[in-house]
Amino acid sequence: MIKFLDLEKVNNRFRKEIDNRIKSILDEGWYLLGKWDAAFEQHFANYCGVKHCIGCANGLDALNLIIRAYGFGPGDEIIVPANTYIASILAISENGCTPVLVEPDINTYNINPDLIEEKITERTKAIMVVHLYGQAVQMEKIWELAKKHNLKIIEDSAQAHGAIYKDNRTGHLGDASGFSFYPGKNLGCMGDGGCVTTNDDELAAKVRAIANYGSHIKYHNLYKGFNSRLDEIQAAILDTKLPMLDDDNERRRNISKYYRENIKNIKIILPKTYDENSHVWHVFAVKCKERDNLQEYLKQNDIQTLIHYPIPPHKQLAYKEWNDLSFPVTEEIHNTILSLPISPVMTDEEVERVVEVINEY
Repeated sequence: MIKFLDLEKVNNRFRKEIDNRIKSILDEGWYLLGKWDAAFEQHFANYCGVKHCIGCANGLDALNLIIRAYGFGPGDEIIVPANTYIASILAISENGCTPVLVEPDINTYNINPDLIEEKITERTKAIMVVHLYGQAVQMEKIWELAKKHNLKIIEDSAQAHGAIYKDNRTGHLGDASGFSFYPGKNLGCMGDGGCVTTNDDELAAKVRAIANYGSHIKYHNLYKGFNSRLDEIQAAILDTKLPMLDDDNERRRNISKYYRENIKNIKIILPKTYDENSHVWHVFAVKCKERDNLQEYLKQNDIQTLIHYPIPPHKQLAYKEWNDLSFPVTEEIHNTILSLPISPVMTDEEVERVVEVINEY
C-alpha cells in the first residue's frame, strides 16, 4: 500500500533526537511554558521573519485568539473564502462575528481577490486569507484593499508552513497569522499544537495573556481568557523538526513537479501554481468528474487517497442557515477534488507507481 502519508516513517527520521529531548523533559519535570516552548517560539518567529510567535493548543485556537485579541465580536464581519476547512469559519463565528463567504479562484483554490471588495461593508473588520493546500494567496490586491478600507488581514497558514510570496513567508503576509501543527502538517507535532505569529507587539502580548486564562502573572487576570498552551513535549518535537522543513518542502515540490509533468490522463485536472516557491504542497489535489470511481480504482491498486474536503462549509449542518446558498465554484471543487499521496518520505518508485496507475485509469 502506498500510504497517503506515512507518519511513522516521517517521524522516525527524528526518533533519536526526539527521544533525548522527551527524556530531558521528564527528568526536569517542567511540562508547560518552559525552555522548549521559548526556544521553538523564537526559532519559528525567526523562520517566518516576524517578531513574535506565541504557541497555543491548536490551529483553531490560534485563529480564535487573534480575533478575540483584536476585540472583534457581534455585529462585526470577517471576509473568508467559501472554499476552506471549516476551522477558518468556526473561529469567526465562535467570537460572535459574521463570516462573509467569498468564492475561490478555480485555478489556485484560494480566495479570489477580485471578488472581495464587493463584500466589504461598514461592518467589515478583517479579511481572513487561507493559504489552502499549501499555496500562498496572491496578496497584492488584498494588501491594497486592507489599506483602502482600514481592515486587518488574518492569515490562516495551517497548511502552508514555509510558502513564500514576494520574498516573505506565510505568517508574515498579514497583521497576524494562525498556524496548526497537527501531526499531518508539513511541520507537525505528535498531538495537537498551534501558534500565532505577528509583528504587532500589543497584539502579541494580548494573545499570550488570553491563551493563559487572560493572565501574564499567575492569578492576575487582565482578560476573560481561556486555556490554550503548547506543551513542552510538542514544542521540543517541533523544534527538532523545524530545521528540516525547507528540505521536506523541496521534496514535496519535486514530487508535485513529477506529477504535473507526467500525469497525462485527460480525465484528470491537475493543480496549478503561479510560482514554485509559493506552494509547499501540503496537499496535491486533482479534480476529476468521476472522483469517487477514481478513488475506488486507486484503492484497488493499493494507493491511498483523501478528499479535502467532501462537503463545503455552507452545506454543513453546523451552518444550516447557509444550506440554501449557492457557491458554484466552491461546490465544483468540493465535488471533484481528490488528494494524491505526497510527502517527503515517498520513494521515487512510489511516485512513479501513482503516475502509472492514474494514467491507466
